[in-house]
Amino acid sequence: MATNAIDQTRRMLSLVTYLRDRPGARVEDVARAFGISVDELIGDLDVLPMCGTSFRGGDLLEIDTDGERIWWRNADDVAEPLRIAADEATALLVAARAVATLPGLRESDREALLRATAKLEAAAGESAGASARLSVTFESEGGVFADVDRAIAERRRVWLRYYSPARDELTEREIDPIRLFAVGHTYVEAWCRRSEARRTFRLDRVAEIRLLDESADPPPITPRDLSEGLVQPAPDDPEVVVEVSPGGRWVAEYYPHDSAEELPDGGLRITLRTPDPASLRRLALRLGRDGRITAPRELAESAREAARAALAAYGE
Repeated sequence: MATNAIDQTRRMLSLVTYLRDRPGARVEDVARAFGISVDELIGDLDVLPMCGTSFRGGDLLEIDTDGERIWWRNADDVAEPLRIAADEATALLVAARAVATLPGLRESDREALLRATAKLEAAAGESAGASARLSVTFESEGGVFADVDRAIAERRRVWLRYYSPARDELTEREIDPIRLFAVGHTYVEAWCRRSEARRTFRLDRVAEIRLLDESADPPPITPRDLSEGLVQPAPDDPEVVVEVSPGGRWVAEYYPHDSAEELPDGGLRITLRTPDPASLRRLALRLGRDGRITAPRELAESAREAARAALAAYGE
């Protein structure tokens, strides 16, 4: 029976506990206990030595087999309480303190986080000192998050002034918020009364927000499936071709695309689809000498005009 990566991960976690309690276990007995073939078990045993609590050295699982029996050589060492390094403690403390300041955080969660932070500070000892000299602040996005979270809880309509990078303009609109979610940035999915359609708004692009007295009344729609990412082009969306030099190959990693053809100079010819081709003008400006839009023709010319305007502004 075929298994996926999640099934294999669950099995391997159980396998670690099984082997810890049965030193020198027979390969056939272990395979039978987990309902897998000997070949599948050997495959798991090839992966386990690359797992552990850290790659700092000495913390990886030392598991080997002679084909008949299996031994875990450092079970006692790995089972010792985990020790957090100074840089890890600093990162955790700074992040925990920053999250504790978020306006949208429930008070019970904030208190639990602060208790955990205090315990971590005590365990970190002198290492906690460095984190006290660092801080992370959340500016407008935190306040917008709190307002949207409240609007969802109270089922209220929201007025906002929103910056659209594709058109480089501020627009005013009323929305009925449906949910908050995070994919790299934090977004609100909502029913937009201006366009009479579902829209997604990035919170850090909200210039101004106000809760209205009207009740939110979005139509019954199913929240978007984000398992494949935020940007999910449709087959009938306009096609755009971007050519990039080696320095622009990152575009293929960050933008969903139909194809990426290798070019002689080490660059790529990337074909992608988007419901709003004009939004890619900012990509062209960001790439600079590392890339250019080649199709459609009108978008390519629009990108060149935007680049000329930007250069002229620098000249002034």
